[in-house]
Amino acid sequence: MKNLSRRKALSLGVALGLVGVANPGQAWASTGSVTGAAAGTGPEWIWDDAADPLMASMLDNGHVPAINTAWASWVNNNDPLPTGVPADFAAHLRQVNRLPSWADPAKLARAADFNRRRDTYLFMLYGLGSGIMSTVIPREAKSVYWSAGGADMQDRAAKTFTFGYDLSQLGAFEPTGQFVVTANKTRVVHAAVRHLLPQSPHWRAVADETVPISAADILVTFHSLGTYVYRKLLDWKIPFPAADQEAFLHSWQVAVHLLGVPDEHIPQTWAAAEKQSAQVLTPILTPSTEGIALAEDLLGLTAQIDLGVTRGFLNEFVRYVLSDEVGDWLGLKRDYASAALVRTAWPAFILFREGLSPVMPGAFYVFDQFVRALGMLFLNKGSSGTTTPITIPTGNRAS
Repeated sequence: MKNLSRRKALSLGVALGLVGVANPGQAWASTGSVTGAAAGTGPEWIWDDAADPLMASMLDNGHVPAINTAWASWVNNNDPLPTGVPADFAAHLRQVNRLPSWADPAKLARAADFNRRRDTYLFMLYGLGSGIMSTVIPREAKSVYWSAGGADMQDRAAKTFTFGYDLSQLGAFEPTGQFVVTANKTRVVHAAVRHLLPQSPHWRAVADETVPISAADILVTFHSLGTYVYRKLLDWKIPFPAADQEAFLHSWQVAVHLLGVPDEHIPQTWAAAEKQSAQVLTPILTPSTEGIALAEDLLGLTAQIDLGVTRGFLNEFVRYVLSDEVGDWLGLKRDYASAALVRTAWPAFILFREGLSPVMPGAFYVFDQFVRALGMLFLNKGSSGTTTPITIPTGNRAS
């Protein structure tokens, strides 16, 4: 049985563009971190010593509604910190609302420019690749489903999309950007969920952990986003100079740091990231009842934008970017006409967009408009192109 599971992980790793799966027990014993230092305690046993007790106190003492009101206007990185919040909460924000000392402004600026130039592919890969992949990461799927956000997936998807969207914006880390604030709000929300979710009998009945969203879980999510997209861009032969690759990684390194992951566990290079991903992400991918329901919700939301794109097209694009194995796990019905379109027109779309072919595919405008509509769908339910409010939950999904 162990060998069968390993073979399945290897085949799925190949489908996702990863090369081999190592022993998961060795995943964190690496000196390939952003600090170059050897890891100590494994991140599966690290949560957030700064934010977790703080948010337990904020929730238990009823302060969260006032915090949500107070920080609604705290959006840009250079906005003043919210007032009218408890002193210890304000002190936490003052402590974390900054870039790490090793952040490189030049690399972050280049990453922002890269994201602008590659936004079409990033929208599709983050939305229909990483977004659906999250539903076959069992811990993530179960935590999302049984938390308060799982009851309103369009709102939950909007908040998740905002994280990637703000990270991808020009000037994301500069004073007029929004990502530092978005990351700090997300870190606080994670801490709140760590306190709330263990109180849910539904989550406890299906979870294989006692406290959700460990540093290891956040790194797994990073690999389902940054590392996965990095590999797909290479596999699609999209021009990706070494300086762009380094800058793209650096923006993710800073992002993961801002979420509270200790620096010694953040991969230093893409080679280290891919090795870690092959060890800790690929082998754990599998369907769950919660994940199948979330995938159906997410694809149902995406189908709202229509533009002549059918649900069959969505199902086949997911299969194209994730694999037929994942599509079968999620019960995505086959549409062989759409499959042929995706597998022939999407590579032609890339060639034309990159100036590598003078021939514009017939489906060019369908793809182009669909990508832009996909982005807007998840930005505050399509009503805002600038921000989606992030709020701290005060409870869990009821049923």
